[in-house]
Amino acid sequence: MTSITLVIEDEKWRAVRGLQARLKRAAALALSSARRKGALTILLSNDRKLRTLNRDFRGRDKPTNVLSFPSDTDGYLGDIAIAYGVTGKEARASGKKLVDHATHLGVHGVLHLIGYDHERPRDAKIMEPLEVRILGKLKIADPYAADRP
Repeated sequence: MTSITLVIEDEKWRAVRGLQARLKRAAALALSSARRKGALTILLSNDRKLRTLNRDFRGRDKPTNVLSFPSDTDGYLGDIAIAYGVTGKEARASGKKLVDHATHLGVHGVLHLIGYDHERPRDAKIMEPLEVRILGKLKIADPYAADRP
């Protein structure tokens, strides 16, 4: 069974039209694309919260766009947190819609929960095309296209 819970901590996220349904659909697509099932939670928060989590869990005292916290509990995949401010700045800087960029970060976070990574080039060559395929099903453009020659 797949269960996706959204927790909205920063009210600014509520103004992002269609985001809640799209995030749930994107997370479900990410799981089904990887042939996985389970429960997870997506926290829509702010830069201050993500900075604290980034500092406390990764030793990096700065805000970030998304963090994933895999779980060891059977059936519970883990938690994802997304920062409103950083995500908005990135979307504006790259000419993307906030809803599309936040959805991409949700997919990215889900893939991290189930073991995908992109730290090494060979891992990125597996994870990033999977993200692109999932986002394509949601009619979201390839977020990595500008990075390719």
